[in-house]
Amino acid sequence: MARSWLTRLPFPSRKSSRPSGRSRSGGGVVNGSRVSPQRVEPESGPSGEKPELPRSYRPLFLRPLFWAVMLAGAGIAGGVTRAYRVIETTNANLPDPNQALTYQRDGTITMTSADGVILQKLGPASRETITYDAMPKHLVQAFIASEDQRFYEHNGVDYRGIARAVWANVQNRDLVEGASTITQQLARIVFLDQERSFQRKIKEAMMASKLEESLTKEQIIERYLNLVYLGSGAYGVADASWVYFGKTIDQLTVAEAAMIAGMAPAPSLYSPTVNVEAASSQRNRVIRRMLATEAISGVEAEEAITAEVAVTPNQPKFLYSEFPYFTIYIQKQLEALLPPDQLEAGGLTVETTLNVVWQRRAEETVEEAVADYSGWQNVGQVSLVAVDPRNGEIKAMVGGTDFTSENQFNRVTQAQRQPGSTFKTFVYAAAIAGGISPYRSYMDARYVVDGYEPKNYGKNYSGNMDLLQALRNSVNIVSVKLLVDVGFDPVVKLAERMGIESPLLPAYSLALGTSEVNLLELTSAYGTLANKGIHRPAHGIRRVLNSSGEVIYERPNESEQAIDADSAAIMTWMLRGVVEGGTGSNAYIGRPVAGKTGTSEEYRDLWFVGYIPQLVAGVWMGNDDNTPTSGASSMAAGVWRNFMAKLTDDIPVEEFPSLPRLGGREGSITLSPVKPGRVVAENGPSRSSEAASSSGGGESRRSRRSESRSSGGGEPAAAPAPAYNSGSSSSQRSSPPASPEPAAPVVTEDPPAAPPAPAPQPVNTAPPAPAPVAPAPAPPPLVAPPPPLEPPPPAGGE
Repeated sequence: MARSWLTRLPFPSRKSSRPSGRSRSGGGVVNGSRVSPQRVEPESGPSGEKPELPRSYRPLFLRPLFWAVMLAGAGIAGGVTRAYRVIETTNANLPDPNQALTYQRDGTITMTSADGVILQKLGPASRETITYDAMPKHLVQAFIASEDQRFYEHNGVDYRGIARAVWANVQNRDLVEGASTITQQLARIVFLDQERSFQRKIKEAMMASKLEESLTKEQIIERYLNLVYLGSGAYGVADASWVYFGKTIDQLTVAEAAMIAGMAPAPSLYSPTVNVEAASSQRNRVIRRMLATEAISGVEAEEAITAEVAVTPNQPKFLYSEFPYFTIYIQKQLEALLPPDQLEAGGLTVETTLNVVWQRRAEETVEEAVADYSGWQNVGQVSLVAVDPRNGEIKAMVGGTDFTSENQFNRVTQAQRQPGSTFKTFVYAAAIAGGISPYRSYMDARYVVDGYEPKNYGKNYSGNMDLLQALRNSVNIVSVKLLVDVGFDPVVKLAERMGIESPLLPAYSLALGTSEVNLLELTSAYGTLANKGIHRPAHGIRRVLNSSGEVIYERPNESEQAIDADSAAIMTWMLRGVVEGGTGSNAYIGRPVAGKTGTSEEYRDLWFVGYIPQLVAGVWMGNDDNTPTSGASSMAAGVWRNFMAKLTDDIPVEEFPSLPRLGGREGSITLSPVKPGRVVAENGPSRSSEAASSSGGGESRRSRRSESRSSGGGEPAAAPAPAYNSGSSSSQRSSPPASPEPAAPVVTEDPPAAPPAPAPQPVNTAPPAPAPVAPAPAPPPLVAPPPPLEPPPPAGGE
């Protein structure tokens, strides 16, 4: 028998029998005498053999096996404890599985139009999302056969599949098969990352189980097939179908569906655009699995395996915008409206203000204009923007015709150009708001203020005229005189309240539009007049929603009564005269329209901004290198008319507010007249000027050079000098100016097609006392748009 483990312990030796009084180990006293110690030998047994002594052993704590067992036990216990803690912590912090239904990857942004049309998708977004019912049955079965054959049987984790994968990997001595279910893969996409760790696998399994408890199998497979990355920028099966085959998913064959399913484990290896051989082999493996699971018949499998791999690569849908000027403008606005962490989180849906139908019509109009005028009129670029003045929403924006990855310059928002005579509207608006009558008379004659001498076309003058006629014919000298009477500060502040954001230089040339602005702010400011004097800032974003559908930004309802409603109505009435019988006649569309033309020096910038009660639109024409054109602002008015004519079926006719009484009005703003240092103002035109007065003193499209000059000037002196004609003296003089006034470029404009007619007579009012003669009634409105533009005559002049 084997000895008990107790016999192996190092107990002390048992005492042997010995005579009384004798020491076993020797030494001691015997019969009173000391004897030396002697070794005591064990006595022999009967057979003469010596008895066996107990063996000596090392203690357990000195044995390596003991510590190995102890460490192994501690490791197992620690691992179990750690796993328990991980499971408990993970279970307590698991996210809501319903988030899988709304998940979007980081950095994704979807922009939609005002009516919900997708404009662009940025970042790693699924460009097209498909419901489970819309997915072909063989496509779903291809993924199940390839990725998770027991998908409908397990509860998120396939333990049998795990055992099968382990055995296959052991047999092949390599990682040839995975054990993650489709539910686990969805959990990894939505809630986890690609970290390879024990804790991540526990989280993945637990999250998969929780998904199975909360969602149906159909919801799980739908979300997975819409989110799985399949290479070449394709996120989801609908994207892959378009990117690789140029088809919608309902058009996919069994072979194509199997190829898409085969890419899921490693798109970089099995993509047909990367390696056709590997993609074909993987496709055939999926087909055989589909046959084994009876998803397809033998005939279908044979046809699919013998099918040729035919790939027609395409860019993902919505990767590039159809309207890039507008969508890039929106991206820049987002950066100013939302913090970086919200933009990085992604899953954002941006609801914009764009009207897709109107935008396409605006694109067509701009392309037609460039084609028509780029040759004989030397116009290289055209830009157009349309804004709803009632809420400030941008409805169409075309920043040019040459958008590329290298050139994204937006001429609506980024081009700062001289507005020319379109700025006169703000000078006149300040005068009207200050209580000045549209019938106040001014002398169109030679005028020099602090050394600055504005000129009309051809140095011609028209004599005495009221503001109504001067605005209609865009007379430069009257505009400068009016600016002197109103003052720099009232004009600048009113323009800013109405929507001009660019800095404005308080100089006499401001009246002729020499301070640069961009088309969007100029158009928005005109919209203030269309909206009864209430300014609503132009914007392109209505709301921004996160991936859960929560509104994280909504456009505030901003508005400001920039100019009183009566003054706005009077200005609209005056600007109607510009279109119905003045320089803007090419903009007539057979319904009430108000607007103003503008031209900068040497015809470098051609403008028209006009409005109806429901829409304001602005057009700019010119060249990026600032070279002169051979055109005229009447061309911009014609482009405006072409665009608006395409919208008339969508916009009902609406009348402008009725004209208020003009007599006895009090100003709503305080004027601050300029106090010039030196003024020369003739009280009548010269004989040669009178002979040429039929031109209206306005700006002519035949001009090819600057007609406005300055010969010095200075800071205003203390004594004021009225700018309008008093009829009492030929000139006014005072102390010389202290510093020079900068020279202003010419601001010229087209004369009307016919001799100017008086503006429409206001209702329920009579001309105020200062007017020597009441204006003649307006001619009946035109019944058809003006004829198409003809090429201008050669330079040289009238």
